[in-house]
Amino acid sequence: MFQPVYLDHNATTALDPAVLAAMLPWLEGQYGNASSRHEYGRAARRAIDQARQQVAAAVNAHPTEVVFTSGGSEANNLFIKGAAAVFRPGSLAISAIEHPCVLKPAAKLARQGWLVNEIAVSANGQVDVEHFNTVMAGKPRLISVMTANNETGVIQDIPALADAAKGAGAWFHSDAVQALGKLPLDFRALNGTGLHAMTLSAHKAYGPKGAAALVLDKRLELQALIAGGGQERGLRSGTENVAAIVGFGVAAELAASRLAEHASEFNLLKARLEAGVGELGGWIFGLDVPRLANTSYFSFADVDGETLVSKLDRAGFALASGAACSSTNPEPSHVLRAMGVPADNARGAIRVSLGRGNTEAQIDEFIHVLRATLVGLRGLAAMAA
Repeated sequence: MFQPVYLDHNATTALDPAVLAAMLPWLEGQYGNASSRHEYGRAARRAIDQARQQVAAAVNAHPTEVVFTSGGSEANNLFIKGAAAVFRPGSLAISAIEHPCVLKPAAKLARQGWLVNEIAVSANGQVDVEHFNTVMAGKPRLISVMTANNETGVIQDIPALADAAKGAGAWFHSDAVQALGKLPLDFRALNGTGLHAMTLSAHKAYGPKGAAALVLDKRLELQALIAGGGQERGLRSGTENVAAIVGFGVAAELAASRLAEHASEFNLLKARLEAGVGELGGWIFGLDVPRLANTSYFSFADVDGETLVSKLDRAGFALASGAACSSTNPEPSHVLRAMGVPADNARGAIRVSLGRGNTEAQIDEFIHVLRATLVGLRGLAAMAA
């Protein structure tokens, strides 16, 4: 019997069995508060310290540079709002294709007197270097450019951008949530080129939801979003979610160790997928620039993406449409709009994001079902015309 196929790994991933095994003791018998002075608390503190070391090692950072948060959204907000609070209102530069958890705090700063410059991207989704340099000439105080886009999978040249931004003297941050376990991440090397902070998240890399980190150059002083007991160097007060943090540590360690294996596997599957999509007349976004090995984003003429995703879901394939990152917003993706994609093509966009467990047979079956679904939808459209 046909089993449902999960093709939405950029949204979240299944918990790795080794991660679950590491977490279970902290969900059962080990329940100490890491701030407590007795053995229960000391055990929890040791577990958090180990996880911090594991996350740091996965991205070549020092453990003291890892600040745990509840998610990537919180980590991005911590940098943008926390850094802005240190300065008088000035200029903030962000790419036009950032996740809403960067775009929205930036919009809030704009209402507080900050000048927000959106850096343009090319038709392929990469930062427009000429426009980037123009923005840098204005000496922004803060910069945020994501490492890899969650929709298109397009990868930015963060080392080159950070190096080009050095003259501005800005604090440079990158949302690397989609990159963990998919791209080599070396915070020490990036810090040397001019990057000051980087966001990671566990649940994008077979870890638990509810654990993430801001990897932060210790020379930067941020204002905390959450005041309280002073956990996480005073940058993120609140009793730590020990089980989730432990899981994050193991997931980060596994992600780093399996990086090459997964990249090779996903590239082969993506090539097979995109060959089929091309045969069906699909338009693949970001095709000519480096992309994540697991991510393919495409559309078909005269086909609505939401409708297509719904039909494929009923056929047993879970994937994402290119609608805005909100169930209440019917507008096409802001990422595709920034790339200059016509509205009709943007509304038809769907994303396949591959992960562990996906197979060639699943890809072949997906293309078979996709072909039949497209025929059906176009037939209905022709009847309605």
